[in-house]
Amino acid sequence: MSLQLEKLSRAVDGVDYIRDASLTFEAGSFNVLLGRTLAGKTSLMRLMAGLDQPDCGRILYNGTDVTGQGVRKRNVSMVYQQFINYPNLTVYENIASPLRLARMKGAELDRRVRETAAMLHIDNLLSRYPLELSGGQQQRTAMARALVKDATLILFDEPLVNLDYKLREELRSELRQLFRERQCIAVYATTEANEALALGGTTTLLHEARVVQTGPVAEVYRRPVNTLAAELFSEPPMNLLPGRVQERRVSFGQGVHHDLTRDLEGLAEGEYLFGVRPSHASLVRSGDDDLALDMDVTLAEISGSETFLHVRHQTLDMVVQELGIHVLDPGNRVQVYLPMNRLFVFDQQQLLVHTPADMGGIHG
Repeated sequence: MSLQLEKLSRAVDGVDYIRDASLTFEAGSFNVLLGRTLAGKTSLMRLMAGLDQPDCGRILYNGTDVTGQGVRKRNVSMVYQQFINYPNLTVYENIASPLRLARMKGAELDRRVRETAAMLHIDNLLSRYPLELSGGQQQRTAMARALVKDATLILFDEPLVNLDYKLREELRSELRQLFRERQCIAVYATTEANEALALGGTTTLLHEARVVQTGPVAEVYRRPVNTLAAELFSEPPMNLLPGRVQERRVSFGQGVHHDLTRDLEGLAEGEYLFGVRPSHASLVRSGDDDLALDMDVTLAEISGSETFLHVRHQTLDMVVQELGIHVLDPGNRVQVYLPMNRLFVFDQQQLLVHTPADMGGIHG
């Protein structure tokens, strides 16, 4: 089973919800839609499901045009970020509800409900009602209802956003395992780059109703096609520093120079944007080719076991992601090391022209 979207567009009151989206999803694939709020993720999923109809373009299942068909004529399930369960039905009956609508009865219905509940570790909760469940158990119930009917297309619209961190990790891991064993198409929407990396599969970047880039998650992460893709697929966004290559060295503003390293020596002279992920810049030297910058702290954000340092040197503004808690006040001076062997390089059209040889792994 394959799903093809051909130049799909939809606008409401003159505002683009999705514009010229062309994507292909194959059976057994896990696909992530990554983009900021209002990027077009939900709009695209609603078109896939048949909940909305496009203004132009086509939707094909196995080569058959289903563009005009509504959701009831498509074998599709959808899980939302809100826990949508029937409060007056037990967990068992919530899971069984799509099977009963399909007029399934007896032993087969019972087997499917219990097997699906067991997959999601809620088989001991089948007699309870939704209001007797925790948030994680309610979302597992909603997922079980989506999975039980063997839909060919399952859509997840930020399903874990309202859960705590530990539960999100557990369910992400379980989702990856579940879809290794199924031949349906799974499409998962998220605003978080780290969640897309954790889920793997194929990632499509969306921004302001348009597809920016699509491909295997590692490829999109390691080779963003432009600065927008680089910023979208980095959390926090990738630092972009204007610089100039001249006389075999790169300059970042007044008095900030570094000889071209072996990794960068193929760059022609001219103006560029140099990208560095916040996790690659550091307060500790990592190699002989690091560029040391004395920078002033403008903000230190402590988030759990990490600190995000906002720093400035002349006209250069950066975010440095450091492990541990670093209590620094605005105006404190720190030395930041910029790893020259991990710089992305973009031309004046903001297109990628150089990918660093040392990626430091997919999460590097």
